[in-house]
Amino acid sequence: MKIAIGSDHNAFQLKETIKESLKDTEHEVVDFGCHSEDAVDYPDVAFDVSEAVSEGKVDRGILICGTGIGVCITANKYPGIRAALAHDEYSAERAQLSNNAQILTLGSQIVGPEVAKKVVHAYLNVAWAEGSKRKVDKIVEREQQFVSQNYKDAVAGSNCGVN
Repeated sequence: MKIAIGSDHNAFQLKETIKESLKDTEHEVVDFGCHSEDAVDYPDVAFDVSEAVSEGKVDRGILICGTGIGVCITANKYPGIRAALAHDEYSAERAQLSNNAQILTLGSQIVGPEVAKKVVHAYLNVAWAEGSKRKVDKIVEREQQFVSQNYKDAVAGSNCGVN
C-alpha cells in the first residue's frame, strides 16, 4: 500500500519513528510534513493528506498531532474522508474493519513510540471486508447530501441557507 503520513511539529519525532518502523514493510510511505520541529498548523498538513487519500494518490493516511484530535477533526471535514482516532491496537483494527477509515490519527502526547508503532501496524495489516457496510453507507449517503446542499446553496448565493 501507498501510505501518506503527516504531522505537526508536536508530533514530528513520532512521525519519524513511525516512518522508520514502516521502512522494512511492503508499504510505500509518502511524507507530507512537517519536516522539522519548526511550528506548523496541523490543519494544513491534515488537509494535504486528506486530499491525497480522497483523490486516490495514496491508499491510506496516518496523521499525528499532540492529541490526535485536531488532525482527526480536520481530516473528517474533507468530503469523502473517514478518519479515526485510535490509541490501541483493537480500535485501530476496528477503524478499518468496521468503518473503512482511510486515515488513522494518533496523539504523540498520548501514546509512546512503541505503542504507536503497534497501533499503526494493526491498522495497516487489516482490510475492510465490508463490516458494518450498511452503517458506513448511511454515513456516506448523508455526507453526499450535505455536500450537495452546500453546493446548491453556494450557487444560489447563500451560506447553507442562513441569511
